[in-house]
Amino acid sequence: MKGRTKLALVTNACLALLVLAVAAVCFLPAGIPASSLADRVYYNGDREGVRVSLMFNVYWGGEYLGGILDVLEAYGVYATFFIGGCWADDNAELVREIAERGHELGNHGYFHKDQDKLGYDGNAEEIGSCGKLLYTLTGREVTLFAPPSGAYSEDTVRAAEELGYSVILWSKDTIDWRDHDATLIYRRATENVQGGDLVLMHPTAATLEALPSVLAQYARLGLVQSVVSANIAGESGA
Repeated sequence: MKGRTKLALVTNACLALLVLAVAAVCFLPAGIPASSLADRVYYNGDREGVRVSLMFNVYWGGEYLGGILDVLEAYGVYATFFIGGCWADDNAELVREIAERGHELGNHGYFHKDQDKLGYDGNAEEIGSCGKLLYTLTGREVTLFAPPSGAYSEDTVRAAEELGYSVILWSKDTIDWRDHDATLIYRRATENVQGGDLVLMHPTAATLEALPSVLAQYARLGLVQSVVSANIAGESGA
């Protein structure tokens, strides 16, 4: 009898685990893969390649953008500018200049909200309205979305994906919005840098000061400054 009781307990426990496993799969939201949320977000590009990408988040700092664009042009490279919608609405000519000078545009939401605190509809509105404005100003379809402050949720990623965007974070953060020190920005942008790195920057005076040295160091290391879309795609060439 004791043996049968133990066998019954083990059998029931196995059945309970099986039921829980089946339930977990069955109740996943429709269309959402079982992989973790972080697997659907890019924190870096192609680690097998030699590309590194400077990404500028822009909600302010327009007075430094001209100088940043000039430095990038002097070095013959292109960067990705994630533009905030409300800033773009007030700075249409600067947005057009960024695009006309060959740089990649990204979506940074319309009002710089914490996307992880918004539901699906709120995320879709923030992302969609910014994308429509950028298209109206430049005629370019934008396919990259960088959530403000790096804050995102399942609703954020699902809304972005359904609007045709890849969600972009970063592997290196210069924290230039807080630390206005060109030497510190240079170190954070170049220390242990490797192919596939996505380097976050903002248009500040110190960033502009550090930028030539950052680009020169990448070149010395044999790294190619590239737009984000090419980096995450692992495309060959510059």
